[in-house]
Amino acid sequence: MFEYFRSILDGLINTRGKSPFSFLDLNEQFNMESRNDLDIYRMLNAAFLIALAGKDGSDTEGAKKFLQTMSESNEWKDIAQFYLNGICLIRNEISRTCKKDADFAQRLKGLADHISNGSDTADSEKIAETIWSVFFPEATGIQTDRQKQVDMLREKRIVSIKELNKEPITDPGRQILFTSNVLLTIPSKSIIETDKLDFRSNLKKKLQHVSDEEQIYFYDHPIQTGVEPEKNEVLYGLQGLAQAFEYEKKQGNMSMDTKPVCLLSVSVTHQGLHAIAKDYLEEELQRSGGIDSLSLYVFTESDTQRIVDEILIPAAGRYTRQADASLLGDIFGVDGEYGRHYSFLKAITALWNIIFQPDIRATFKIDLDQIFPQEELKKQTGSTMFEHFMSPLWGAQGHDPEGRPLELGMIAGALVNENDIGDSVFVPDVRFPGRALSADEYFFFSALPQALSTEAEMMSRYSSNGKLDGKNRCIQRIHVTGGTNGILIDSLRRYRPFTPTFMGRAEDQAYILSVLLNQEGPRLAYVHKDGLIMRHDKEAFAQEAIQSARIPKMVGDYVRIIYFSEYARALKEDFLEIKDIVDPFTGCFISKIPVSVVYLRFAFKVLTFFSSKRAEDGAEFIRIGVQRIADALKFTDGTDSNLKEQYNKERMGWNLYYDILDSLEQGLKYRDPFTIDLKKKAEDIIHQCRILTGKH
Repeated sequence: MFEYFRSILDGLINTRGKSPFSFLDLNEQFNMESRNDLDIYRMLNAAFLIALAGKDGSDTEGAKKFLQTMSESNEWKDIAQFYLNGICLIRNEISRTCKKDADFAQRLKGLADHISNGSDTADSEKIAETIWSVFFPEATGIQTDRQKQVDMLREKRIVSIKELNKEPITDPGRQILFTSNVLLTIPSKSIIETDKLDFRSNLKKKLQHVSDEEQIYFYDHPIQTGVEPEKNEVLYGLQGLAQAFEYEKKQGNMSMDTKPVCLLSVSVTHQGLHAIAKDYLEEELQRSGGIDSLSLYVFTESDTQRIVDEILIPAAGRYTRQADASLLGDIFGVDGEYGRHYSFLKAITALWNIIFQPDIRATFKIDLDQIFPQEELKKQTGSTMFEHFMSPLWGAQGHDPEGRPLELGMIAGALVNENDIGDSVFVPDVRFPGRALSADEYFFFSALPQALSTEAEMMSRYSSNGKLDGKNRCIQRIHVTGGTNGILIDSLRRYRPFTPTFMGRAEDQAYILSVLLNQEGPRLAYVHKDGLIMRHDKEAFAQEAIQSARIPKMVGDYVRIIYFSEYARALKEDFLEIKDIVDPFTGCFISKIPVSVVYLRFAFKVLTFFSSKRAEDGAEFIRIGVQRIADALKFTDGTDSNLKEQYNKERMGWNLYYDILDSLEQGLKYRDPFTIDLKKKAEDIIHQCRILTGKH
């Protein structure tokens, strides 16, 4: 069956006449005469596709020989070996999948016949549907009838309510702990060199010293210390949240003396930033005029490790008799891949409730480039931010169309882009693409199912006289964003969801997967709260950061396919049961043939870069992509992959964490001296994490 795959690829890369692939130039002469580095990057990628297509002839032999020769050179061996490995991995994966899945094998043969018979490939929409049927089936049918697909997905997401929450949130200012994450890095080189750090002398010296350290973590677009206030996401997001709280006071939804709690995790790129992050944020806030309407707590990795060492590990030894609780330090923290801080921001709320603030009943996460447009919400949805939180849908019980019971213990809102809100808050932030596809998008085009999910899930609205009335029937959400979502502490403690620490992309989408197939009782789910909408402003003030992170973020999307596909298999051998629930958008990253999709998408993306005269981008994409994708493949390789082993360890770790919380709660109830002492230590750590937000 692999010959069908080769026939498909050969037909695409050697296409003639009008075709979406006719611009691709693979007529390479694999020699090194007068070649610069950009030429070699292009040649390596072209050689991979030609060798993978595998037709007999001098071109194929020349491509294979070129890859083999370059794999023996010091400078190019990693890239060449990446491509050589890909040929073997794709062959094995396609052959294996065809043996297991007769339907996939039939679709592969059908595509090969379609191309080899000389069928018209000039019709880009038709050829896209045909190629997607094999490599990206989640997109098939969407373009031909969008509204039908929206209606079908919405029907799939309907929840019939059995019982609304009898004790909903009634005082969000006191009952919800608001959270967000800050990605922090050193000042820009130009600011350091020109001595433009406008801080107190002590903080300034520390920042200059940290700038000489080796970078230990890499994030897409961290905030540079010393950046102009108008470009600082922390100031922007916190000021926007404070303004939203002031609006609630004017509406009578919060007493004038209430200061809602906001907890920030700070993930840093350099070790020395741990010690100065709070000082830096405090000084920036005070210099910007201060924020008096919220209580702000800031946790770095140093603070989370104090909780582990001084609270959790001693508690584990006392309550669970587990001598080795070191894995708690691996999962409970804020540095590293995004999955780590995401889980922390949820999990800390349960500890906070037991140890520090018993009134807290839920947590809600925002992203700092988003704000609540309160006036528009009140005018267009009839409710403010707080009034949306008070919905009895949050915490309701119900069942899906298949009769499976659900607990709507989580809540999810939506986003509207800043430049669209003038029209309505109900303009989707991701719209159906209306442009021609690039070559790589014939193999993977997540923008299409993302737009479908956005329309069907996020834009659903409830009406008292409609099918979705928000009382008897509502929508459950699978597609959520990193901000604008929350969870009740009771649900958090019983279901114990988490995002694995290896997830560096779509940590929000991965969170629900850990509890998706709960076999005992109702499944935990997100309720869609129509009208709970935040305005997304990143495009308005952080263009420079977005641009600098463009290529690394793009590569992260490829790694996501590998990780999500393997993660689903680690959760259940028949991973298609998981995929069926989370299709089309989250599920499109769970592929039957993830390695083949990633390599083909990667190689055709490189071709697109070079063919569009963006050779420097193509070279950077290869440099970054080869290393990160190779690492991901190594992590997921084998029957018992490192990923599966890591997930199982982390599940044990989070079970231990919540078992500890149960014991802490019981110990405090019965006034156990050991537990009371732990409570005092925890309170001390928390107090030290509070920063002053008033005027300087």
